[in-house]
Amino acid sequence: MNRTIFFIILTFILVSIDWYIWQGLKLAIRNFTPGTQRLISGFYWTFTALTLLAYVAMQLLPPDYFSRTARTFVFAFIAIPYLSKLLGVVVLLVDDIRRFLQWMVSLVFPSAASVSPDTGEKVIPRSEFLAKTAMVAGAGLMGTFAFGIISGAHDYRIRRVKVALKNLPKAFDGIKIAQLSDIHSGSFFNRTAVKGGVEMLMKEKPDIAFFTGDLVNDKAVEVKDYIDIFNKLKAPLGVHSTLGNHDYGDYVQWASPEIKHRNLEDLKKAHALLGWNLMLDENRAIEVDGEQIGLIGIQNWGAGNFAKYGSLEKAYKGAEDYPVKLLLSHDPSHWQAQVLPGYQDIDIAFAGHTHGMQFGVEIAGLKWSPVQYRYKQWAGLYQEKDQYLYVNRGFGYLGYPGRVGILPEITIMELVKA
Repeated sequence: MNRTIFFIILTFILVSIDWYIWQGLKLAIRNFTPGTQRLISGFYWTFTALTLLAYVAMQLLPPDYFSRTARTFVFAFIAIPYLSKLLGVVVLLVDDIRRFLQWMVSLVFPSAASVSPDTGEKVIPRSEFLAKTAMVAGAGLMGTFAFGIISGAHDYRIRRVKVALKNLPKAFDGIKIAQLSDIHSGSFFNRTAVKGGVEMLMKEKPDIAFFTGDLVNDKAVEVKDYIDIFNKLKAPLGVHSTLGNHDYGDYVQWASPEIKHRNLEDLKKAHALLGWNLMLDENRAIEVDGEQIGLIGIQNWGAGNFAKYGSLEKAYKGAEDYPVKLLLSHDPSHWQAQVLPGYQDIDIAFAGHTHGMQFGVEIAGLKWSPVQYRYKQWAGLYQEKDQYLYVNRGFGYLGYPGRVGILPEITIMELVKA
């Protein structure tokens, strides 16, 4: 579709949403004093005008007009109100469907319609209760998303998990693994909070650390201001990393393939500057007291439309004899697509990618997020027979600069001998 036509259509849809919500708002506040009604109306239309102007600016100004962080917040300023209004629209639609059905009935039974005290005409009024419900629901969702930016974006949580493996060498019994994933350094807006998250991890004193991809959103330069923070991540057995789908620069327009390739090379150098051992379709031995386990790391491989840069066959070659094999693979869909069917001796795969959609519920055993309808394995530990997958909920955020319910994660996994 032509970009201009799409812009016009979407603008019309947004304005229609604004008008529809306004009809419900007028009903919800009709019993307020005239002064309060004017105040609420003025605030609604002023805020609506600002969001529409922000949307127009995002469409008309060149992409590099805003910094990455500013663009993220402008997008949130537009998206959050309209998502909240959409919830209100759903509630109001329930009322309008009710009114339509009642109108149909009134054609057969005229008494089903009320009589207007002003005109004497038969009408089917909107429900004031549902109008107020729509406004409260929309305002509540908007407040929730705002709180997710203020509080949830950097509310790091340590998640502890213990996995028992039959073939674990004695020297590795009790080894402590720290996992980070999906840093997305280009989205950060609070260096102090990010630094605190890394310090929280280091207080755990891990024996080995893994990073499972998406160091940046698009460009290697995004991590420049955070090298001095993430290079504090250390472990006696090393910090080992791999690439995620965002690390390849696939979601931005480049002036030439050569510039895109140079960006990827710069990103690999960033891993070296951090002191991380970047694994690109390879394996290596992790040794303790003369005993070894195998660590395998592949480039991004995702089911569906996601890029398939990695080769597990290449990465696995030479790792056959390790008694325990750990795999770093960014996208959890890789586990079910290739690991389970063809590599039954890979004991644990470590992944990220989903972020838990940065939105959901995890309370008292209840775990839900919309992302579960896209990914069967989306957060936490999964098991198929003697094989495990751990999906980290992500350290950073992308698009929406916050988190609601699904908080940023630092994983601490302990391996024990079964």
